[in-house]
Amino acid sequence: MIRTSVEKTPRASDGVLELKLAHSPDSDDAFMFYGLATNKIRGDGLRFGHVLEDIQTLNEKAREEVYDITAISFHAYAYLADAYILLPSGASFGDGYGPIVVSHGSGSETLRGKRVAVPGKMTTAYLALLLYERDIEPLVVPFDEIIPAVASGAADAGVVIHEGQLTYSLEGLNKVVDLGEWWQDETGLPLPLGGNAIRRRLGRRVIRESARLIRESIQYGLDHREEALLYAMQFSRGLDSSTADRFIAMYVNDWTLDYGQRGRCAVQLLLDRGFEAGVLPKRVEAEFVEV
Repeated sequence: MIRTSVEKTPRASDGVLELKLAHSPDSDDAFMFYGLATNKIRGDGLRFGHVLEDIQTLNEKAREEVYDITAISFHAYAYLADAYILLPSGASFGDGYGPIVVSHGSGSETLRGKRVAVPGKMTTAYLALLLYERDIEPLVVPFDEIIPAVASGAADAGVVIHEGQLTYSLEGLNKVVDLGEWWQDETGLPLPLGGNAIRRRLGRRVIRESARLIRESIQYGLDHREEALLYAMQFSRGLDSSTADRFIAMYVNDWTLDYGQRGRCAVQLLLDRGFEAGVLPKRVEAEFVEV
């Protein structure tokens, strides 16, 4: 269901509705939105202005409805469900893998009571960490500074996201736990990390057309992998093309095109577990655009 009791659309220019589309400056998001960003995919009457910001900033700005369409953490969705509805494509799942807790130790140590660097308190990485071990001292650090924080001893351990999941060992760090692997062992489901959400106030027509175009952009990238990868490389933070392609494949795939029933169940289970553990303040129902 799409609630549209209040209509508030962006200013139109030359008959075209301009929507602000915000996502992370990462190779997987760049790959996902390649079709739209380069006008390979165009909408009838819609135009998208792309804004690039880190996921924690996007989570915070979504609470103020700054952007029409935004990447968000599923953890943050618990605080945003009244204002945003989840699009049926554009999600990142960790299918047996996900954010990795790293340390300077052997990798077998406990996290209990330890100071752990996290990429933001509204990220799914942080929620998953608390479901794994609640008794930690969080240290909020920009995601690209977590590995240096652990390497320098400023933190006992850190939750690594994005490309750092593939490169942390180069800094002499060891894996304590892969939270996506742990979640799958616990639930039998992939770990839902983040998705795309759209403001409810935009109205049914704009919401459904936006959903269609974003799915087409994802499909275009998958169908034109070489050119989409070349575009995404500018956001890969020093990865070689082979490693960047591997990273993109982890988070832009069939799950990204469509959650499917298992994916939607995984999102709901994550929210339910967060509430039952006392991390989330209320029980939240995951709601998706139906197209």
